[in-house]
Amino acid sequence: MSTNVSWDEQGNWDARDSWGARDSAGRKLDLAHWQTRLDALRAKHHVPGASLALLVDGTVHELASGVLHRGTGVAVTTDSVFQMGSIAKIYTATLILRLAESGALDLDAPVVDVLPEFSVADPEATHAITTRRLLSHTSGLTCDFNHDSGRGDDCLAKYVEAAKGVALDCPPGTGISYSSVGYNVLGRIIEVVTGKVWDQALKDLLLTPLGLTHTMTLPEEALRFRAAMGHLGEPGRAPDPAPEWDMMPRSAGPYGRVIASAGDLARLARMHLSGGIAEDGTRVLSEETVALMQRRVVDCPDKWTVSSDGWGLGWTLYDWNGVPGYGHDGASIGQYGYLRVVPSAGVAVALLTNGGGAREVYAALYRELLAELAGVTMPEPFAPPAQPPVVDFAPLVGTYRREGVVITVTERDGAGQALYEFVDGMKDFSEPLRIDLLPVTETVFAGTGVGAAFSQDYMPVVFSTLPDGTGCVYIGMRCGPKVA
Repeated sequence: MSTNVSWDEQGNWDARDSWGARDSAGRKLDLAHWQTRLDALRAKHHVPGASLALLVDGTVHELASGVLHRGTGVAVTTDSVFQMGSIAKIYTATLILRLAESGALDLDAPVVDVLPEFSVADPEATHAITTRRLLSHTSGLTCDFNHDSGRGDDCLAKYVEAAKGVALDCPPGTGISYSSVGYNVLGRIIEVVTGKVWDQALKDLLLTPLGLTHTMTLPEEALRFRAAMGHLGEPGRAPDPAPEWDMMPRSAGPYGRVIASAGDLARLARMHLSGGIAEDGTRVLSEETVALMQRRVVDCPDKWTVSSDGWGLGWTLYDWNGVPGYGHDGASIGQYGYLRVVPSAGVAVALLTNGGGAREVYAALYRELLAELAGVTMPEPFAPPAQPPVVDFAPLVGTYRREGVVITVTERDGAGQALYEFVDGMKDFSEPLRIDLLPVTETVFAGTGVGAAFSQDYMPVVFSTLPDGTGCVYIGMRCGPKVA
């Protein structure tokens, strides 16, 4: 079942079902209220357009607001599609688990057993990287290996070949370090195991069984639908259309390019909430596999960048004051997506946006929605306390390095600062960033002065320690070990 409510192209209400919907648990959903809140928050935070899908006890309710493109004024409707960025990782992870469940793939075998051409800078570590570690971001693989391997069907094979000798942020199995490279490797594993390109395997083994008719992976497929344009600009002002619709190469698909409507994203979540069964009764995953994906593999020292308390096999895991949940965030050029699932309440919320202060809309809207629909109290926004603790910076001072980035932490007159510099293959990505470190705890700091490149508010800077005693710092969920 589904309910669709949006503005039509003339700016009039498009209500394809009643405004008031009652779910199977007897809860009354005031869709008019949530439409008003979506409209108000979107306008307040200068988000050009947004689509919201609420899954409550098996029924998907869809809302839409604003425009797909400020230059054309085309309205967002509930069947509009958005780029979802890293939410693509959930699709890739689900497909990998389906292959593992069938016996076609061993999650604990070394990746080189499937991809003999795969290697990293450390030969010993190469054989320690398994599919399971790729899924949970515990492989140690760095995140940002940027390589355009072309538009051909061999783009992932070429990407993995080009990534030979790629650096590690930390030794495999020693900690979490968010890695898009790892998910591209997973995409190539899918191709080798199925004999199909990743895009086709995704269609055949996941999208078609789930009936996801508004989900795709390629720009030429998106043109069949009302597609959102990303928007960029300074915080607090109306953004302008991005210079390009999509700047990612085709090989980015497994980690960053699934295009979908908010309703279709909620329908993927419904399959996981239903123990692996699609709406038409088709079994896509076993209950055991669904549960395995949600089982915590690793804790996250940085609990704020993507609101993560831990990571499972693909899913970001949350703990809302004892209420467990899972989901994922995503971003592409000027487009931002958020998925949260509360299994105890049978609730999922999917929000897709195309620019502006999307995170502020997410934070306010989800706080209200999850409280009313699932009894969840979300944490307060990340910020330094009114009375910050006094911190001894001496143990934290030093140089931290991961692939493409050097972070130099200094202290002066009791205040900490981090110089974030892009080097090697990322040296032209941005000018160096000088980040003031405002204490939240003895090891957690609110970073300022980073601009829209990282965050519109405070950026979490989290110091931790790897199992071998090496200090490290997390910025953007990436682990940078201390080298000096």
